[in-house]
Order: sequence, then structure tokens, then C-alpha cells
Amino acid sequence: MVWSDTPLARRLGLRFPIIQAPMAGGLSTPALTAAVGSAGGLGSIAGAQYSPEQLRTAIAEVRARTDAPFAVNLFAPLPGPATDRVGAWSELTGVPFAGPPNIPDVAEQLAVIAAERVPVFSFTFGIPALDGVDAIRIGTATTLAEAVALERAGVDAVVAQGYEAGGHRGTFLEPVDRSLFGTLTLLAQLVPAVSVPVIASGGIMDGRGIAAALALGAQAVQLGTAFLRCPEAGTPDRHRDALGGDTIITRVLTGRAARAVRTPLIDRLEASGLEPPDYPLPRALSPEPPMLAGQSGRLARSVPAGDLIAILAAETTEAIARLST
Repeated sequence: MVWSDTPLARRLGLRFPIIQAPMAGGLSTPALTAAVGSAGGLGSIAGAQYSPEQLRTAIAEVRARTDAPFAVNLFAPLPGPATDRVGAWSELTGVPFAGPPNIPDVAEQLAVIAAERVPVFSFTFGIPALDGVDAIRIGTATTLAEAVALERAGVDAVVAQGYEAGGHRGTFLEPVDRSLFGTLTLLAQLVPAVSVPVIASGGIMDGRGIAAALALGAQAVQLGTAFLRCPEAGTPDRHRDALGGDTIITRVLTGRAARAVRTPLIDRLEASGLEPPDYPLPRALSPEPPMLAGQSGRLARSVPAGDLIAILAAETTEAIARLST
């Protein structure tokens, strides 16, 4: 069997079982989503921060660029943030508090996904209500217990998010410090334990990583940091340049544990000993935007997204051929 012809790839309608991770904050763009899809992978719209109107617009922009399938990603519903720690945090960062941000209603976002007949719905931070969403459903797990819970909830596939992954940890059942498994270690646990396909995510930047994930039973891979230097991504220049730096998992940027490029600001906030405000308040109280990225950012390539998909596919073929000989 050709490595790219996995059961999940066939179900998703992909030439290659390569998924572009949803990256909120403007990093994922309709141009990036469409370019990945047109090249044979699965592009993702990072819709968690979008109002229903913005989500409809993003879906329409992707469809105007490609006929390929794509995913829309949302966050599971989260409790509203308390503001009791805002004052001390604002003094620490020097950024005045302008009031709580508008948090989109997940039920309204799900209604858009249902009405627009989105082909793939992915989510993180827990398990949203799945009734009425007629799409292939993909949930994020950082532990075996979370993968089992997702399978019981009726997902069609599980993303195994390893410790190396950039962005927010999708942990929802256990403390984050008990979910820090490497991608390959997590894959080895999840694949034999659940009956749905498993998607490897975290630290995968080239065909060698894809081959390793497939060898451990993954039916697809999800890459985020690998696409941050593509011209279609909405990555600011400072963020692109910083991808070779050290990263850290921290709560000081957004209020939830996330892996980002380590900066002097992060070190100062961590050293303060102050508990950050609830998600997502710290982001509005920061003098600089977070530069979310995985551990292997120095391997990110400055090539168009479609070319990157082709390069990844060729590298995977070469890696598997090398192992077989």
C-alpha cells in the first residue's frame, strides 16, 4: 500500500494525509487553508475567535479559492473569565484593562458549521455538543483518558497532541503537567487503545517525522509550525524570524498553557510569581502578541504552502524507501 493511502485520507478525500493545524490569531488565513487543500492536504480554518459572521466569511473565502475539503476548528465551551486578578497583572505588564473581550458563543458557531455543511469539524479544549453537526468530527487529546472520552463521545478521529506541539495545550481532563507526553510516546499509547484513526501532532516538520508517525500507527499527521513561514500564513515578520528560538509552555500569555517562543517578557512574567488572569484575559493585557510555535521551529521552510505539501510527500516517500532497504 502507498503510504499516503490511509483509510482516514480516503474518508477525508485527501491525496496526502497531511493536515494544516488551525492556528488562531491571524496565523491561519483562507489563502493558507485553500493552498494546502489544493495541494492534496487538509487545510484548517482557525475559527475559535470568530463571530458567526466572520466564520461565514472565512468559509466563503476558502470555497472561493478551492473545491478541496477543509476543516473548521473551534474551542469547546469554556467558563467565562473572572477579572479578580486583572488589576495586579495590568500593573505588571503596564497595559491598561479595557474590559473583557467578546467571546463568541460556541452554539452559534456550531450553527454556522451545520448550515454551511462544513466537511470537517475539529475542536480542542474539551468536547462540545456534537448533535446536529453532520461533518467528520476530530477532537484533540493529550492523554489516553482524553482519547477514550473523545471516542465515547462519537468522534471520527483523534488528534494526539504531543508535548512538542506549538500553541495551546488541548488538555481537558487532567492537569497540564500530567499530559506532557512526547508525540511518539502518546501515539504508542493511543493507537492500540481506541478504534478510531489517530492523527499525530507535535514536532513533525519533515518527511522523516511523518514516516515515524505512520510507523507507529497514525493515519495522518497535523503540522502547524511547519507552515508558519509560508507566504500564505499571516505570521508577522518578528514571529517568522523568532522560530529558531527556544520555546516554553506557559500560562502567562493567554491564561491557558501554550507553547511559544521564549522572550524576555515571558521570563519577566514568569519570575513575578503572580497568577495570570483567566483565559483569555492576559492576551489583552500584553504589550506584545504571543509567538506560538512548536519545538522544531528552526526547521520551518519559507516556501509556498502547496510546494511544502509536495516536499513533505516526497520526503516521506524517500524516508520509507530508505527504511525498507
